[in-house]
Formats: sequence, C-alpha cells, structure tokens
Amino acid sequence: MRKVLITGANKGLGFELAKYLLQKEYFVFLGCRNIDSGKKAILELEKIGLENCTLLEIDISNEGSIDEAAKEFGKHNEVLDILINNAGILGPRPSKENPLTLKDVREVFETNFFGTIAVTEAFMPYLKKSSLPVIENITSDLSSLTMHQDPEWLLYKAKSISYGPSKTALNAYTVALAYEYKDLGFKINCVTPGWTSTDFNGNSGGKSAAENCINLAKYAMLDQNGPTGKFFGEHGELPW
Repeated sequence: MRKVLITGANKGLGFELAKYLLQKEYFVFLGCRNIDSGKKAILELEKIGLENCTLLEIDISNEGSIDEAAKEFGKHNEVLDILINNAGILGPRPSKENPLTLKDVREVFETNFFGTIAVTEAFMPYLKKSSLPVIENITSDLSSLTMHQDPEWLLYKAKSISYGPSKTALNAYTVALAYEYKDLGFKINCVTPGWTSTDFNGNSGGKSAAENCINLAKYAMLDQNGPTGKFFGEHGELPW
C-alpha cells in the first residue's frame, strides 16, 4: 500500500484529496497544524469506513514543527511514496486604502514557498527509499506569468505582490527539484486545482473541493511513465 502525506489535510481540498486517495486504497497521513481539527477529520473519515489514515501534526510555517513531524514519521515508517504540498495561506487582501506591506509579502512567502521547501527537504530521505517517489506541489492559476499578460484572461485583474508570486516561485522550485532528481525516478510536478469554493477564499464560488481534488489526485497517482517538471491544470499542461 503506497503511503502519501498531505499537508493542510484537515479541511477543504486537502481533506477531500485525502478522502479520494483513501478510497483508492492509499495509506494517508493527514498533515494538520491544529491537532483538534486533525482529530475531527480522522473521525469523519473513519465514520465512512476509511481507516487507513493517521494524523501527523505539522505547521509548515514553523521549521521546528516540520522537523518534529519528520522525526515522528520516521519512528514508525521508513518510506514515503508521495508528498503533496497542499498547505498554504492567501494572506491579507490588499486595497487602495491598505496596500500590502513587505511584512505581508514575507509572511505569505514564508509559508507557501519556504515552508514547502522545508517540508520537502525534511521528508526527502523517506521519499528516496520509495520505488516510485512522487512530489506534487499545489500551486495556483495566478502563478502563471504568461496568462497574466493576456487581457482576455478571466483572472487578468487578479494581480498581487504576495500570493500569486509565492506560487510562481513555487513553480520555479518545482522545475529545479524535478531536474535535480530526474535520474532517481522522481515524478515532481506543480498542479493547480482551479477555482475552488473553500474557506481559503471565503467560499467565493467555483467548483467544490470534492470535484477539484480529482485532478490533483491524478498527478499524485502517476506511474513510472508519468511526466515530471511540468505545470498542470484541469485541462492539461499550463504555460509558465
């Protein structure tokens, strides 16, 4: 049974992705910042007969928490097959009256970019022991610099100096990481779920997390012939 760790898995896309992969007979570690929320998520899954899962406390904005999570994982496991870096933050919403500050930008990057790197590095020793290691970095449509140049794009006006750029940086990290580990059989990609109605965006519309998690699962379940170093969305490969 392949083992997968999903960060930010107690609700929204992370939770629905965990549920989906459990139904596909994967063993899932639910990475959660808040223990109580994580326990509730585990109970909810168990109530519907999905028991091949366990809670792993991890706050990706805290390096100490990440290191402790990796140590805890290692006490009972030698191998991690799939890492899904899903946890992230949107950060403050800017306005003309209250533009984003440098502190705001740093906070978003610390979680979405540096936090993801820290998690990946901490769990890399376990991934290297897998016969088919997969890393999926959950990104955003707003990370595409190409699409940001198209005035006809639906999200053309949704520009900021924090969230979108933090995911653009994550995409660049994904490319570099995929190149670094291509000869070791790793499959490393970034995938955007598309517009999803969750607490993350104030339930602002789009498809449900249950719908949009299916495409995310696709790139977690890659075989040895799967792509690496790519950026994918609902309808296939996307421009950087």
